[in-house]
Amino acid sequence: MPAGSLQTLVGLGEVRKIRNFLIGKSCVLPIGEEEATGGSNVQFVAERGSRYCRPRKEACTSLLHTMVSVLFGLGLSCVALLVVSRWRGGLGGKTHGEAYFRTVAEALPGMMWTARPEGSLDFANTRWYEYTGLRTKQTIGSGWEQVLHPDDLPVTRQKWARCVQTGDAYEVEYRFRRASDGTYRWFLGRANPIRDDQGTIIKWCGTCTDIDDQKHNQQILEEQIKERTMELADANTRLQEEMWERDLARKELDRQNERMMNELKARSQRATLLAKLGELLQSCTSKEEVFSAGLGFAPRIFPDTRGAVALLNGGRNLAEVIGSWSECQLPATVFEPNACWALRTGHPHLVVAGDDTARCAHAEGVKNTYLCIPILAQGEALGVLHVQTTDETPSFGESELSFKTTFAEQIGLSIANIRLREALRTQSIRDPLTGLYNRRYLEEMLEREIRRAVRAEQSLGILMLDLDHFKRFNDTYGHDAGDAVLRETGWFLAKSIRAEDIVCRFGGEEFVVILPTADLEAARSRAERIRSKLRELTVLHQGQSVGVITVSVGVAALPTHGTSAKELVQAADAALYRAKREGRDRVITAQAVDVTEVTGAIPKA
Repeated sequence: MPAGSLQTLVGLGEVRKIRNFLIGKSCVLPIGEEEATGGSNVQFVAERGSRYCRPRKEACTSLLHTMVSVLFGLGLSCVALLVVSRWRGGLGGKTHGEAYFRTVAEALPGMMWTARPEGSLDFANTRWYEYTGLRTKQTIGSGWEQVLHPDDLPVTRQKWARCVQTGDAYEVEYRFRRASDGTYRWFLGRANPIRDDQGTIIKWCGTCTDIDDQKHNQQILEEQIKERTMELADANTRLQEEMWERDLARKELDRQNERMMNELKARSQRATLLAKLGELLQSCTSKEEVFSAGLGFAPRIFPDTRGAVALLNGGRNLAEVIGSWSECQLPATVFEPNACWALRTGHPHLVVAGDDTARCAHAEGVKNTYLCIPILAQGEALGVLHVQTTDETPSFGESELSFKTTFAEQIGLSIANIRLREALRTQSIRDPLTGLYNRRYLEEMLEREIRRAVRAEQSLGILMLDLDHFKRFNDTYGHDAGDAVLRETGWFLAKSIRAEDIVCRFGGEEFVVILPTADLEAARSRAERIRSKLRELTVLHQGQSVGVITVSVGVAALPTHGTSAKELVQAADAALYRAKREGRDRVITAQAVDVTEVTGAIPKA
C-alpha cells in the first residue's frame, strides 16, 4: 500500500506514531509456531525469562502495509484501521490490543471475520452473531456452514477450499439464514489472504455484505424488462395482423368493384330465397325439419360455395356433422366444441386461405378460405354452419358474409320458436307443482288410450288415488308442508310406473294413473303395491317429518266398468269413495253399482 494511502486513512501523525512505535519498540512479538521457524527478518532476544521474536524494522513496516493493502482491496477502509489497531495491540500488550481490535470491529456496519491460514474461522464480529443467532463456540472453525442455505453449501465449501489452497482472493454469493425469522438472505462474501514477507499466508480477512435487496431489485428489473419486451412483441404481432388484414381488405375491394353489377343481381335473388326459407322455417315443428329445410335451400342460396352443418349432442361435449352441400368435405365429422373458434367465441370466425393465425382444429387441412358461424337459439349455441370457398371463387364478398350470417340466424330463430312452442305446450299440460301431467292432458290421453285399447281388444286399467287426511298436513304444518307432500307423492308415482303408463294430477290431492294393457286384477295389484310403498315415503318439512302418508285407491278397468272415459273415471271415483267410507288406506275395486253411488258419496277429506 502506498504511504500516501495510509496517511489519508489514519492521518500523518498516526502513521508516524505507528512507524515510531514499530521501530522504537523493535516490533517485539510473542513467538508463535510459525515465527519460530526463523527467517532473515527475525532475531531472538531473551527478556524476563521468556522467548520473543524481534522482527526487523523493515519487516514490521512491510507486514503492516501488506495487511492494510489487503483490506483496501476488500473495499474496507475502516477495517484497515481495525487491523492496524490490532497490530498495535499485539505490540503494546495483548489485552489492550484485543480490546481495541474488537471495539473497532464492532463499529463496522456489516459482518467482518478472520480465519486461520488453513481456512478455519477464528473471529467474527457481533453483527454475525446478531444475524445468525449462533454463539462463539458454534461459529469458530466451520460453524458458518450451519446457517448457510443447503443449496449453496457445496459450491461455497468447494470454492473456499480452493482459495485456501491456492491463496486466490475469495468472492462468492450465498444465502445465510436469519435467526429472527428463519428466512434466508443473499450475501456477498469476500476475503483476501494476508501474507508475510516470504509470501506465506498468515491470516484471512473477509466480510459478508447483505445484497438481498439488490438481488430483489435486480429480479424486479429483469421481470419488468421481460414484460415490456413481451408487450412490444405482442403489439408488433397485432400490428402485423392488422396490416395484413387491411391489405386483404383493399384487394377485396378492388375485386368487388369489378363484380358489383353481378353481385347486386345475385344478392337480390338470394334475398328472395332467404325470404322463402324464412316462411318455410316458420312452419317447421321440429329441429330435424329446420335443418332439413336449411340444407335444401343452402346450395341454391350459396351456389358458389360448399358447406356443412354440425350439431351439438345432448351432452354438449361433441359436435357432429348432420349434413352438407356441394360435396363439402371436413377432415373431422365429429369434433369437440373447443375445436371451432366460432363455438368458442359465439361469433362468426373467418379464416382466409393461407392464414394460419387461428385455424379451427375441425377444419385442419382445408386449404380454401372458410367461415364458421355459430347457430344460436336464445343465446345458446346449438351447432355451427361451416362454409368454404371454391377454387373458382376463392374468397367471400362482404354481401356473402352478411347472407351467411342471416342464414344461420334464421335457423337459430326457427329453433328458438320451436322451443318456445314446446315450452308453452309443456306448461299447458304439466302441473307446475308436481311436474306431472294435468287434468287437461289426462282427458286427451285417456280418450286416445281407450280408442287404442278398443281397436286392439285389450284391457285398460284406471287408478284414482286420494291422499288421506291431507287437510291435516296443511292445518298442522302449513301449506308449504302440504305442497311438499304433493311434490314428493308426484315424484314417487312417476318413479313407480312403467314407461307406457301415464300419471296425472287430477286436482287437489287426487291423482289418476292410466295403465295400458292392464286388466282389472293387474291394475288392483299395481294399486296395492303403490299404496304399501307410499307408506314408506318420508317427507321432511323444515327438517321435521310430517308423518306417515297413506292413500285410498279406487280401481276400474276397461271393458268391465265401461268403454268411455267418463264411465271409467266415474267407476274409479266411486270405488275411491268406498275406500274412504271403509276406513281409508286401502284399495277398492269398482263394481257395476258403484257408478250410481256417486251422488250420495261423502266428502273425501
